[in-house]
Amino acid sequence: MSPLQICLVVSTLLFCIGLIGALSRSNSILVLLGIELMLNAANLNFIAFWRYGPHPELGTGVIFVLFSIAVAAAEAAVGLALVIAIYRHQKSIRLQEAVQLKG
Repeated sequence: MSPLQICLVVSTLLFCIGLIGALSRSNSILVLLGIELMLNAANLNFIAFWRYGPHPELGTGVIFVLFSIAVAAAEAAVGLALVIAIYRHQKSIRLQEAVQLKG
C-alpha cells in the first residue's frame, strides 16, 4: 500500500467518524466537534495530494489547508456563539430542544 493510499484511508476513517458524530449526537458541542473532524479529514487529503502529487514544490496544498483552517476557525467561532446564545435562552444545548431560534 502506497503512502498516498494510507493517507486516504486514514482521511476516510476520520471523515466517517466525524460524519457519524455529527449526525448521531444531540449535543451541539459534539456536532461541532464532528464537523471539525470532517474538515481535518479534508485537510489531510489536501496535504496528501500535495505531497504525493506531480508538483509538490508549488505549495498549493499548504495554501488550501491554511485557507481551510481559517474557514474552520470562523465556523467554530460562529457555532460556539450560536451554542452560547441557545444556552442563554433555553438553558440547554440539546439540538432537539432548539427548535425555536427567534429572539
